[in-house]
Amino acid sequence: MSGVARLEGQSLRVPVRGKLTANAPLAPLVWFKSGGSAEWLFEPKDEDDLVHFLRALDPELPVMALGLGSNMIVRDGGVPGIVIRLGKPFSKIDRLDATTLRCGGGASGILVSSTARDHGIAGLEFLRGIPGTVGGFVRMNGGAYGREVKDILVSARIALRSGEVVDWPLDKLGYTYRHSNVPDGAVVIDAVFRGTPGDREAIGAEMDAIARAREESQPLRSRTGGSTFKNPPGHKAWALVDAAGCRGLTIGDAQVSEKHCNFLLNLGSATSAEIEALGEEVRRRVEAKTHISLEWEIQRVGVSE
Repeated sequence: MSGVARLEGQSLRVPVRGKLTANAPLAPLVWFKSGGSAEWLFEPKDEDDLVHFLRALDPELPVMALGLGSNMIVRDGGVPGIVIRLGKPFSKIDRLDATTLRCGGGASGILVSSTARDHGIAGLEFLRGIPGTVGGFVRMNGGAYGREVKDILVSARIALRSGEVVDWPLDKLGYTYRHSNVPDGAVVIDAVFRGTPGDREAIGAEMDAIARAREESQPLRSRTGGSTFKNPPGHKAWALVDAAGCRGLTIGDAQVSEKHCNFLLNLGSATSAEIEALGEEVRRRVEAKTHISLEWEIQRVGVSE
């Protein structure tokens, strides 16, 4: 709906120009194709719509940003409060100078890396291997093939839960491995990335090599959630999972991928509870064998049924 929407249980009337949907199914929007609904799903028309909406909300109402849903388990009971999904209006990319791009929070890693290639900007090729949006990989310090977002990020503009918009330089984001200081309820509006001058053909060849490597090693055509566990210091998560005998392990219709065992799969009708339970069983077996406790990399959100 658009115009003025009334949130259930609140007297507050929230003006929106985008799309606000009650009890919106989230399974179609996430890679696992499982899980419950958002109490409310908001797709803002533009930045002003997003900011005004956040300012008008009850401060106690939880807010969560959703990108491509590539690294997320939505629990079967759904997500209370507001889920904000940035669509096409937030996918714009502008070149600021010869080696610098400003990229909207809804732009995909493929779009960012391809735009950099077209402008002869090297150093952003690894984003071709991150199946998410700018908002997600800025928040999580996404990385692949030896590089991370912290290596290319100049600054990020963030709409805080209060509706205040802040411009944070790299050091303010406090990046560590798959973590940043972006607070809960905040939405990354856009980010500035800087590379180096490069040859378009060489950049394209590197991106093609990354795409081939992913296709050969990862179950990309399956219902999956990307890398499930963080790599512990000095170890590869997949190798620990494999050594613990978990390759191909199943619970219901959830399976540890036989192709890359740091990936969990929905073979067709797995519930999110089954997928999460499988992940916890993998963690238990790895710790029993190696005394190493794997940390989830996949974001798990919402409530259980």
